[in-house]
Amino acid sequence: MERQCEHIHLEHDGKLLLVDINGNGPAIPKKGRTEWDGGTFTIRLPTPDEAQSMGLRWRERRVNKFRLGVHDHTVIVATPDITWPEHWAWKDAVISDSAVDPVARESVYRTLHRVVSKVVITNPEGMILMAKVTRGFFTGCWTLPGGFVDYGEHPRRGAEREALEELGIVISIADPKGESGEPVAGDDGALIQEAIFQQDGINWISFTYRCQADIPAEDIVPKDDEIEEARWFSPEEALSNAVSLFDIEAIHRVK
Repeated sequence: MERQCEHIHLEHDGKLLLVDINGNGPAIPKKGRTEWDGGTFTIRLPTPDEAQSMGLRWRERRVNKFRLGVHDHTVIVATPDITWPEHWAWKDAVISDSAVDPVARESVYRTLHRVVSKVVITNPEGMILMAKVTRGFFTGCWTLPGGFVDYGEHPRRGAEREALEELGIVISIADPKGESGEPVAGDDGALIQEAIFQQDGINWISFTYRCQADIPAEDIVPKDDEIEEARWFSPEEALSNAVSLFDIEAIHRVK
């Protein structure tokens, strides 16, 4: 059977519509399955025509495009116009079943949130601390201290950890509501942003906090394999140097 390169990712309340190799559904994956009859996958995302033939209608949210092997794939990500899809597959079960088409597993992977946490550190003079990174998405550019939130970690703690790992500095971000432990008085300046920047559909969630720290430049020790240098900038300079849209919005909030 020729592989279909247009697919529809219909998801509602954590459940996903999958079909069998012939387009009949719903099909249900089995967690941990590594062997099955046949030489190819047995469960896949439907095509838009197949979904329509089931009487389904939907609200399109976006179109993702990516390549797997030699095939380019277009995946319409949409919310179906139905109530609880009781007999559909749980999204969490898709990834661990090897009988599921890699396109479906890739689509699930791409629709999971990537969570990053950053911090706008200001000194008593109102200067903002930024670091020039040597790896990752913004290699060679100035960014706010921060990075990926670890598993089981609150974003506030993640921002504090990243400041220590990247720059060797200890900071304390206010936590007036005690969201990540005991309450700490003050204004954390919390800013939560969401964006999908590229056609592959990776969805980013950014938590950016604010704190003040009187740290001399000589006490900042950039991580050798990650940070080229760190420097205090005026808010105007920081805004001019920033390249991340998340950073730019966060800096605007403290100007």
